[in-house]
Order: sequence, then structure tokens, then C-alpha cells
Amino acid sequence: MTTPMRRRQVLGLGFAALGTAMAAPALWRRLPRFDALAEPTGAATLASHGGVADLELVAQSSAGTLPGGPREVLTYNGRSPGPLLEVKAGDEVRLRLRNRLDQPTNLHFHGLHIPPTGTGDNVFLTVPPGGTTDYAFRLAKDHPAGLFYVHPHQHGLSADQVFGGLGGALVVRGDLDRIPEVAAARESVLVLKDYASTSGEEAAMGVGRMLGREGPLLTVNGTINPELPVASGGLLRLRLLNASNARIYRLALEGHPLVLIATDGRAIGTPEPLEELLLAPGERADVLVQGNQSPGTYRLLTLPYRRSGHMGIADADQVPQTLATLRYAGTVAPLPLPTTLIPVPVLPEPERTRRFVLGHAMEMGGMGGMKYAMGGMGGGGTGMGGMGMGFQINGQAFEPDRIDTRVRLGSTEDWLLVNDDVMDHPFHLHVNPFQVISRAGRPESQRRWKDTVLVRAGEEVRIRVAFRDFPGRTVYHCHNLDHEDLGLMGVLQIDGQAS
Repeated sequence: MTTPMRRRQVLGLGFAALGTAMAAPALWRRLPRFDALAEPTGAATLASHGGVADLELVAQSSAGTLPGGPREVLTYNGRSPGPLLEVKAGDEVRLRLRNRLDQPTNLHFHGLHIPPTGTGDNVFLTVPPGGTTDYAFRLAKDHPAGLFYVHPHQHGLSADQVFGGLGGALVVRGDLDRIPEVAAARESVLVLKDYASTSGEEAAMGVGRMLGREGPLLTVNGTINPELPVASGGLLRLRLLNASNARIYRLALEGHPLVLIATDGRAIGTPEPLEELLLAPGERADVLVQGNQSPGTYRLLTLPYRRSGHMGIADADQVPQTLATLRYAGTVAPLPLPTTLIPVPVLPEPERTRRFVLGHAMEMGGMGGMKYAMGGMGGGGTGMGGMGMGFQINGQAFEPDRIDTRVRLGSTEDWLLVNDDVMDHPFHLHVNPFQVISRAGRPESQRRWKDTVLVRAGEEVRIRVAFRDFPGRTVYHCHNLDHEDLGLMGVLQIDGQAS
């Protein structure tokens, strides 16, 4: 338990906290701000009605004031993170993206099981500066209820745009929300995002991009160290999204276990209490926190984590940092934890196994992909002195017109992810979730659905994927977005006919 904390601060990004929209008004306390942007152009939550979600996001640069001074922040509807999108399983989703940036952009519906073609989760679409694109798709009636992530995926610019401020949470309502103990919990969506304090920090090149850029300003829904009230006897549902460019959060809550109930937008079979929770970029987790300790304040911390196995490469954070503060307020009759959730099916045995070696390459004088580093649609490299730097899968940097992996719709495969590198790589697969089978040859104790998995330096992780429902062209990549833009991405073709 900590002593009372000094006055908290809110970044001047001109938005309301997402948590307020997700629960009773008392759940998220409004805090003082440094300085606000122009008034946001829309609500903090955009929700579906009557089975239809008519949504609009405007990507634009907004002037803001951060602790490091005035700077530009990239926003959706004047907000960073963007407004919470809330839909239901079975909804028809129509989302208009207006691009008021001076560079191309697009959207990725991270974790949703929807078509990768047309106006669905098609990351090969480009919305030019001043352009507008209408995304449209229907969620299946049995689509998992969970927390997902909407962010730009314009190759060569993904890292700059996400690190600059773009991205937001998407919640699908459904079966998990109807479990009585989960429904009784007070809920808050927490978007974890770091920011550079100055534009100069954001533009850092060289080793910063090689390891992946981290900003020194750690925020929750754009707020520095907000308060999370919980009643004595109560139950708090924290829905955590790592929306940072490259930062890996090692989360711990003083005096309280984090009871895991969902990973990457999909329920697990049985709640699991954790002392720590590791969350790589793009990963999500739902946890329950019981208000069963002595009244007071407790810190939600991110603990030191080394992203590289190379002793000569240091991470920015060497001490624990406070993300938010849990504060006891009021008393309710004790609320129990659920004993069971939603069973996770065992996938069929794989028809084949593929091997994906993740690594980086450097060459004096630059690499062939260097011409793409400023936002082209090809494989990447960036200058570091007289040296070119890039990342590869199986010895090849990303090329959008090359099919790297071809699978059959309806098949099940094992993919062996081999990190032949000195730094961690969070691996993300679009469209289809997977289950982690083993790490370093050791079987996982529980099968869970994932769409992003952290593969540590020198580690091998086996995942099992069932390619269902949707044919088409999509991608898999490292979700350290600097690595993605520098070539650590492959093209996947799913052959077959949709049912």
C-alpha cells in the first residue's frame, strides 16, 4: 500500500477517459490537464444501435502541449487514443475513415475474425491524403466477445503513425459479458500507450528504431497516473490493451493478484490468478481485481523488462513505473470470482508444420529495401550511419507482391516461430486466431486463443492455426511496428471458397 499521491496530470490531448464510457461515472475520475487541444470532434464512445454500427474516424494531426513542450499529436476525432468503438456479435459494421493527414494511412481491425479482402480487414488498401474509404463487414453471430484494437497499417508508416498517437480500442459485446460474476464487475477499458515528449524524440532513428521506439511518457487512456476506484468487497474488470509502438509492459498491482479471464479478445476456460502479466504490443488481456484488501491506495506498476538478450543494448526503463492508482472507495457486499468461463476447444492435429525464422540483417552502404523506408509499400531498411538495417522472415524482407506462405482454407497447421535474434519479437497473425502449443519444446499448461504472441530472443514458440471461413490475402508480422516497417512481415494467401 502506498501513501497518498501528489496531484496527477493528464496529457493535453483533448479527450475524455475511455473508462468513463464503459462503466458508472465514478469508475474513472477526471483529472487536471496540462493544456487541451481544440475540442474533440466527437464522443468518447461510438457504439452500434439496432444491429448496425455507423461509425466515422477522422485521422488528423492536432496541436497539443505535453510535458516536453508544444508538439503535434496524431488523433482520431481529435483524440489520442481514439474513441472507443463498441459493437455486438452479429452487428453490421460500417466505418468511414477520413484521412486529413499529409501522408497515406489505412485501418487494421486487429484480432477480429473478418474477411481480409474488399472493405474488411484489408491492410493492402491505402487511403491517400485527403481521401475517404468506407470499411464494411458483418461480425458473425458467434464472434467472440472481447477487446480488440483498431490502428493504422500503412506499411512504412505504421510505426510513425502509431507512435505519433493513432489507435484505439474496439469492444465486441457477447457471451463473456453475460457470465453473472463478470457482468457484476465494474469495468474499465485501459489503453496503455507511451508518447515521445518532443517531436525530436519521436523522429529518432538508428538504434532506437532497431530495438523499437519507446516514449518516456507512459499513459493510461492518455492520462498520467489516473485513479481507479474500487469498493471494498467489489470486483473490478480491467480490460488492458497495449497500444504502444514497441514497449512491453510487465504489469503488477500492489497487494492484488490479476485474475486473468481473457487473452487477445477471447475468454479462457478457467480464471487464473497472476502476480505479473506480460503484455507485448498488440496484446490484450481482461483481468478481474477483487477489492479484498485494506482500504487505501495501491499502484498498478510496469516493472523493468529487458527486450534484448544483448547486454550492450539497454532499455529505457530500469525502475518500476506507476501507470495508475487503485483507490478504495465505498463498500459493497462481497462479489465472488467466476469459477469457470468459456471452454477453449482443442484444435485438430496439424496437417503440416512450417518454420518461420525471425531475424535482422545489416549491410554497409545500405540494403536493397532502403528505398522503402520513408513510406513505400515494399520491404524495409533504414540508415544508421553508413549502414543499412532491416528485418527478415526466413531470410526475406517484406514485399507486398510476393506470396510468402500459401495455405488451404479449412486446414490446420503448426507454425514454429524461431527467434534467431538478440531482441524480442511479438508475432501477430491477421484474421485467424491461434493457440500456443509449446515454448522451447515445453508444452503450454493451458490452451488459450491468441492473435499475438511474444517470442523472446533466442526462443522457439509453436502455435497451431485453423484457417477458417475467409479466403484471401493477408499478412503476419512482428508487432514491434518499427520492425514491421523495416521488413519483418510476410504475405499469407488463404486459398479456397468462403462457405
